[in-house]
Amino acid sequence: MDTFKKILKIFAIIAAVSAAIAGIYVAVTKLIEKKNAKNADSRENYVSCSCFDADFISETA
Repeated sequence: MDTFKKILKIFAIIAAVSAAIAGIYVAVTKLIEKKNAKNADSRENYVSCSCFDADFISETA
């Protein structure tokens, strides 16, 4: 019976470590997807700057 308990404890430890690794993987992939989506939006909505045009009048000046 002691051998069975030891095997069960080892199995439980392996399952806990596997679950932790899977959780970290999911969190990291969601974070990367969110970061990529944020960067894609900024590139898509990019407006060129006309600051170097000779006839440009700044609203802050």
